[in-house]
Amino acid sequence: ENRKLVNIIRFGAETLASIPSIVFGLFGFAFFVMFLKMGWSVFSAGLVLAIMAIPTIFQVVEVSLRSVPSTYKEGSYGLGATKWQTICNVILPAAIPGIVTGIILAMTRAISEAAAVMYTVGSSVSMPISMFDPGRPLPLHLYILATEGISLQNAFATAAVLVIIVMVITFLTNYFTQRYQNKMMGNL
Repeated sequence: ENRKLVNIIRFGAETLASIPSIVFGLFGFAFFVMFLKMGWSVFSAGLVLAIMAIPTIFQVVEVSLRSVPSTYKEGSYGLGATKWQTICNVILPAAIPGIVTGIILAMTRAISEAAAVMYTVGSSVSMPISMFDPGRPLPLHLYILATEGISLQNAFATAAVLVIIVMVITFLTNYFTQRYQNKMMGNL
């Protein structure tokens, strides 16, 4: 019975992961903007991106937890630890680097997403003051600049900023993950 639930959740996550981002955007527009009457807002776009990130995070967390060597679990049980002590003190700490990598992977995908957010955040040229104001995400701004053809140098600058943001996030994630692994191994 428990295995059946896991298979249903896995199937749902894989199905959600295969949906194109524009469909998520249309869902966000229909549900958050129109049905819930949240309007064009950064908050609506954030909810859509969070829903998009869930399948990626779920799949990476599952792989990370399954990749913990069984000898870790056996050793923990052999020392008299309970199931929850093994999960909290052995399995999760060993899987943390993979879990963090999955979260960052989903976050960097969300940062570079244009199709899903253009239906929920709007395309306001003014800077949003609150998270309930419309805005213009960087990828959408890049798309508009590149397709208009009026200001290609601004389009290239926007692309550079987007790439730099993703690189900085990736670098910081690698740095802190490596520090965590060294600390766990006693090398710090």
